Amino acid sequence: MKKAILISFLFVILVSGRGVKPEVVRSFCYWKTTHDANSTDDSLVKSMRVKHLYVRFFDVDWNPYASEPQPVATVRSVNWDVEQLEITPSIFVTNEVVLLASKKQLDSLADRIKNRVATVMEEYQTEQAREKAYKIAHEKYDSGAANHKVWLNTDSIAKIEKGKIKLNCKEILIDCDWSEKSKKNYFYLLQRLKLSFPQYALSATVRLWQYKYREKAGIPPVDKGLLMCYNLTSPTDHTTENSIGTSKEVEDYITQDGYALPLDLALPLYSWSVVFRGNQFKGILSDYDAFVTDTLRFKKVSASRYVFQDDILIGDSYFRNGDEIRIEKISDVEIKKMIGVLKSKITITDQTKVTFFSFDKKYINDYGIENISNYYSLF
Repeated sequence: MKKAILISFLFVILVSGRGVKPEVVRSFCYWKTTHDANSTDDSLVKSMRVKHLYVRFFDVDWNPYASEPQPVATVRSVNWDVEQLEITPSIFVTNEVVLLASKKQLDSLADRIKNRVATVMEEYQTEQAREKAYKIAHEKYDSGAANHKVWLNTDSIAKIEKGKIKLNCKEILIDCDWSEKSKKNYFYLLQRLKLSFPQYALSATVRLWQYKYREKAGIPPVDKGLLMCYNLTSPTDHTTENSIGTSKEVEDYITQDGYALPLDLALPLYSWSVVFRGNQFKGILSDYDAFVTDTLRFKKVSASRYVFQDDILIGDSYFRNGDEIRIEKISDVEIKKMIGVLKSKITITDQTKVTFFSFDKKYINDYGIENISNYYSLF
């Protein structure tokens, strides 16, 4: 009798488990140089059940005067709750760096990247510790008697709190649009970085062309890849309809499966406006709301194109009457189609990070928390 009950119990477990798809790791890319923690950002993260962030730590560019690679644009004042979110430090390396650098310079660069990552991580801990110290001191001050309020030494508290903070970091991401010519140097740098970061997994971005033409592009010597499913064409091309990308373009690149690395996925969740004077590219504007609503200064000429009706200064840029605006945004329908294409070719597990570029209140509010949460669940 007991044996029959046990068999029935196991059968129910097996049957109930069938067809249950894995829950992907909900992620965002954070690509700004600064971040001041606030309740709105925290609320957005919790509402979408985001568990992971790729955070741009710094870039590496080629210094033509010193003829060597140089880390630049280091992130500062980023104070996410690093104990609640898993954070992957992300370093962008220009293709020029790996084209021009010698092996000796790449050896040195690997060490410099390691040291700068450690410095930024320590600043993370310091920032968090200061926040906690101030909160502790403030609470102690408020709880004191009216005639005996004492403000504690926040530096001393921060020193203690810093030792308690543990960074939730398991991986380092290197972002580089390497070419067939630069892959040898780039892959050598990745091998050196694996030695520099033995305590972390190393991942690398993979553009769609690198995925499709893997025989030419090669497979980077890392633990995982992050497949970048946006920025498929140049925004400077006047004939392009949408340089951010389309589901058809993704489908054209994802023609085969079986990539030699496990892949995480990055999809677009942003918009911008590209401005042309004639066929000449004049710049990118981050917003487009005014073009849609201001019918006096901007004339709609097609579904995604507008024309300036007057000479206008926007920020530090001066635009003329007749300049053309191309609004670029991936529609809800297109994002869902992209997801369908990716699911048909890419192996998805409960370890797969699905990340959206980028974490910005404007873009999140534009698409809507409910829609974004639905995109994750479609995987």
